[in-house]
Amino acid sequence: MRAAWVLLAALAALSAYYVYLPLPGTVSDPWKLMLLDATFRAVQQTCHLIHYLRLSHHLIVLNYLICTFDKLKSVSSEDINITDAVFDGVEVRIFEPPARGDEKLKRSVVYIHGGGWALASARTSLYNNLCRIMAESLNAVVVSVEYRLVPEVCFPEQFHDALRATKHFLQPDVLAEYSVDPGRIAISGDSAGGNLAAAVCQELSKDEHLTIRPKLQALIYPVLQAFDFNTPSYQQNMNMPVLPRSVMVSYWIDYVNGNYDLAHSLLVNNHTALDVGRADPFRGRLNWTSFLPSSFKKNYKPVVQTTGEAEIVQRIPALLDVRAVPLLAGTQILRLQPKTYVLTCENDVLRDDGVMYAKRLEKAGVEVTLDHFHDCFHGCMIFTSWPTDFSAGVQTRNSYLKWLDENL
Repeated sequence: MRAAWVLLAALAALSAYYVYLPLPGTVSDPWKLMLLDATFRAVQQTCHLIHYLRLSHHLIVLNYLICTFDKLKSVSSEDINITDAVFDGVEVRIFEPPARGDEKLKRSVVYIHGGGWALASARTSLYNNLCRIMAESLNAVVVSVEYRLVPEVCFPEQFHDALRATKHFLQPDVLAEYSVDPGRIAISGDSAGGNLAAAVCQELSKDEHLTIRPKLQALIYPVLQAFDFNTPSYQQNMNMPVLPRSVMVSYWIDYVNGNYDLAHSLLVNNHTALDVGRADPFRGRLNWTSFLPSSFKKNYKPVVQTTGEAEIVQRIPALLDVRAVPLLAGTQILRLQPKTYVLTCENDVLRDDGVMYAKRLEKAGVEVTLDHFHDCFHGCMIFTSWPTDFSAGVQTRNSYLKWLDENL
């Protein structure tokens, strides 16, 4: 009996050691976040083992597990009509609120989900719930884009899917079919979906034949650059749940169809060293020492290698492709962007991506709202229902919906 108690105590201690992470004192629901992160790490390690044994790609297994768990959760949609459709070859899920009185046209949001271009779905309860609440709160038609994922396809296919679906929806006859006001359409997304939303918005702004354009763009902790993995937020939050720096670099490698052997070189910015000529035209567009406030820069120093590996961007040109890296866009493109909302979280490696984009848009003459949350973490906005319900999720979601309601 004593041995059993000793074994139980040892297991409890090991479990606590695995779960515990030192977190900033400002993080909301710290123990719940530790448990969520520990679950993610355990699942990811299992998936990587399966990948190592060559039984399946780890992202396929991870997505399967996410969707399997997701099926255990029910989503209420009594007042919202939810249908699936295909827009120019791309699957979408459409959320339509009932008509109100003599109202003829509704506003609309095209939403692109996150997940590192590789995980989740417009059909999972996390995004189904978000889009349903968006449709109810805004009395808006919400189009959630089901773009293809890594490893089935890599860049630029996710971008092309999001662009095709959006352009199809913006056709006058399609908007009329869903009773949408052509002058009140927003494009939005979170994380990798924020990346796609920003890239699509930039592409639409260059299309001279487009008669209807988004009125707004709303980007939720977007990933916008692969140029510098040592911005202050990448250094400050390199081990933060739910998105450590090493995991974000892996997502980038998968997205641009690179090799994991490049991970260390990317982490130390060898791909954008001073001797990499292809990177030179973009340095001023990602100079965080100019764009970030001192409260974000703190005492962090830029990491700029003198000598690096020019062959990386030669082999993977997508690392400097504006369609993959919207923060690299020139001022002439930025000034064409619509009124913009950018939500950032202090405890997130991507914080500075969003802040730099907001500042560059502002300098280009675009009206921008930068909504920063000091106690929140990456991905929090979709975690609003049990067992992954966080006060940070409700807080960020309400602020996002409030801005859309006031501006759309």
